[in-house]
Amino acid sequence: MPLLYEGADWDFGTLKRVYDAMGEIALGELGLDIYPNQIEVITAEQMLDAYASNGLPLMYRHWSYGKHFAQNEALYRKGYQGLAYEIVINSDPCISYIMEENTMTMQTLVIAHACYGHNHFFKNNHMFKEWTDAEGLLDYLGFARDYVSKCEERYGLDAVERILDAGHALSAQGVNRYARRPKPSLAEERRRQDARLQHEQESFNPLWSTVPTGRKGTKGAKAAEEEAIRARLNLPEENLLYFLEKNAPKLRDWEREILRIIRLISQYFYPMKQTKLMNEGCATFVHYEIMTRLHERSMISDGHFLEFLHSHTNVIYQPGYDSRHYSGINPYALGYAMMADIKRVCTEPTDEDRAWLPEIAGNGDPYGTLRTAWAEFRDESFILQYLTPKVIRDFRLFAVSDERVEPELAVSAIHDDEGYRRIRRSLARHYELARREPDIQVSDADLLGDRRLILTHTVHDGITLNRSTAEKVLGHVRDLWGFPVRLTEVDARTGTPLGIIEARAA
Repeated sequence: MPLLYEGADWDFGTLKRVYDAMGEIALGELGLDIYPNQIEVITAEQMLDAYASNGLPLMYRHWSYGKHFAQNEALYRKGYQGLAYEIVINSDPCISYIMEENTMTMQTLVIAHACYGHNHFFKNNHMFKEWTDAEGLLDYLGFARDYVSKCEERYGLDAVERILDAGHALSAQGVNRYARRPKPSLAEERRRQDARLQHEQESFNPLWSTVPTGRKGTKGAKAAEEEAIRARLNLPEENLLYFLEKNAPKLRDWEREILRIIRLISQYFYPMKQTKLMNEGCATFVHYEIMTRLHERSMISDGHFLEFLHSHTNVIYQPGYDSRHYSGINPYALGYAMMADIKRVCTEPTDEDRAWLPEIAGNGDPYGTLRTAWAEFRDESFILQYLTPKVIRDFRLFAVSDERVEPELAVSAIHDDEGYRRIRRSLARHYELARREPDIQVSDADLLGDRRLILTHTVHDGITLNRSTAEKVLGHVRDLWGFPVRLTEVDARTGTPLGIIEARAA
């Protein structure tokens, strides 16, 4: 079979030929199901620009994006930082940015990685299907950019920047983690906003501002009214931006809409936080399988395959804990290792595999098993289900008990049956988003008194908020709410109050 390409140079005809050849393997043999692909070739400067705006193809202006661009550009120009070979967007069509500086072998690798691996994961994983709207993303980003730009022209840069700063500071607390609100159809957001503005313009009547308010009621009536207000607020509320958007007394309509924009974009990134290991593991496994098939069929040369293996081994390299390059567990390394291990268990199981994974051991369907795992799990549950003793041994994992009250560390789990289980549980907790991001909820709001907003931070494993940072973020909450804000930290196990942080009215 003739080679798909020769040498390092490429053109768009070669990219198309390689894409089609990989499609036969990815769709026909691996059974992948993907969105239509849109491949964009960009320069290094455009890649830096994409870095600055979180990889999104369209975005409103904000000073933080320029700051990130300047930082990354300086590091890149001085040789302290490299650039990603690709960036892929969870949209329909799925957009993949590839660097024009890549060699043809690297272009082949990143197309397999992004256009087939990530694309399949985005389309089929339940987290993305439940929480994001790939079809409406691009249209909504265009609407968000235009809306913020119009607000800047009408209300001034400073006023808009104030809302954006506050919204960005609270973006991690602006997602629905548990509540099953209807998934936002981003394609409908633009029409919804236009309809609301038209209704306000048609129904506005300045006479309503002259209508006198009612007389103060009795104490009992006030208590009943407070209870009715709390019931309407549906507290506690996990999504702080949603609560402020709907209930902040002093926010104007355009300010609420900007908070809504930030909230919906934050929701887009929520599944990515939950599936980093699985997403990268899936894409890395897919690109390895495709590139290996191409080489086995003599569609790429030995030299090009060695170039691929050099990049692939760099991607899945896991530094030791005592290395100066160590920064935690490499999600590409662990994700790929677990995917490859599932393939091994399905085709060549050992007695140990049959004891640990009896449902899949020797089933002879590795790709079907992996497609099911990619669809139904997130990082935490995937590790709990599929991490085997072999992978634990390969990565030399062990568990350490580190209690502040104890003078020494204790190795709490080693390589025996009970140790493997404890290591698996401990590692899975490491990927549990609820333990990595503060669990802060709106617990009360005194709308008839001093309007104080009460937030509660449920503390897990004794990890409290950094007071200095918490005070700054609470300042943004106060600015949006317009009245005093109090945050109480409470121990998750005992319910004991651990401290109070307040932001008084400016």
